[in-house]
Amino acid sequence: MKIALINENSQAAKNSIIDATLRKVVEPLGHTVDNYGMYTAEDEAQLTYVQIGILASILLNSGAADLVITGCGTGEGAMLACNSFPGVLCGHVVDPTDAYQFTQVNNGNCIAMPFAKGWGWGAELNLQYVFEKLFVEEWGGGYPKERAVPEQRNAKILNEVKKVTHRDLLDILPALDQELVKGAVAGEKFKELFFANAKCDKIKDYISTIVD
Repeated sequence: MKIALINENSQAAKNSIIDATLRKVVEPLGHTVDNYGMYTAEDEAQLTYVQIGILASILLNSGAADLVITGCGTGEGAMLACNSFPGVLCGHVVDPTDAYQFTQVNNGNCIAMPFAKGWGWGAELNLQYVFEKLFVEEWGGGYPKERAVPEQRNAKILNEVKKVTHRDLLDILPALDQELVKGAVAGEKFKELFFANAKCDKIKDYISTIVD
């Protein structure tokens, strides 16, 4: 699984801690991590939680990432922004129980975490335990197990509903403020990571017209 990490500006100073903890957990399992920043609070390219939604949707819809791990101060803004876009099913994950149940019940492709709220002694341990619980079982298995069939059915129904309630991403991106979109893909390593991994030529072609 290719995992993309995205931090918005208010919590950018924690990127290195989150990145190191994530890699510690997932790389031994054979997964890879692409860190899209922000890398520090002083980065020239500043990401808002709205732009997290734009960037997450580009990565997931293009196939550049299979899973996005992101967040903001509370995680709420990032979650709402991500769920505003097609092809993104984002859960608000605070603790390991949330992480496990999201993978089993909702089977989404994005999590938003609170990187300020409750951040204190032991915060890096909570991060580690959350990341561990994302990968203890195959996603979509259901919880509790006797609820697996209706949960799997409901997850599929939601995905079909989202196809109706959302337009195609390539209809959405050109209609947005282009400076907002350009800012979402202005990260230091975006071009290097995105163009090496994206599978959708149409999205790649559009992005190539707006990146410097």
